[in-house]
Amino acid sequence: MQLKKIKTAKNIDFYKSDVSSSIELPYVDEGIAAGFPSPAQDYMDLTLDLNKALIKHPSATFYGRVKGDSMLDAGIEDGDILVIDRSIDFQDGMTAVCFIDGEFTVKRLKIEKDKIWLMPANEKYNPIEVTPENEFMIWGIVTFVIKNML
Repeated sequence: MQLKKIKTAKNIDFYKSDVSSSIELPYVDEGIAAGFPSPAQDYMDLTLDLNKALIKHPSATFYGRVKGDSMLDAGIEDGDILVIDRSIDFQDGMTAVCFIDGEFTVKRLKIEKDKIWLMPANEKYNPIEVTPENEFMIWGIVTFVIKNML
């Protein structure tokens, strides 16, 4: 999967992917034990294409590299790559990339009857109340978080 940087912002770098390629990677469908080890398969004949697994709407899907720690307690860390789908209708509780007052941010949406809050997942940060005075847009919904475990 090739990525092309399309925008750099204070809190996130945006990329568009080339989904025209396909890379079939070996895939263990039996599940991987997180407790006691299970016998390994002698061979793996299943494959997985990450383009197909992670991207449901190619023309509306972007990637963003996180800058900062405001979503740390939600498992989103500095340097993680977000898969962002702009075609998904937002709902309360979803994690979204939002544009507010000239800046992009990733936060959990808290939607009340007449109010929207952008909720961080780190007690060092305060919730952001979206008011009519704000320039605001929900840019896309985070569908996956890709982490570097090294």
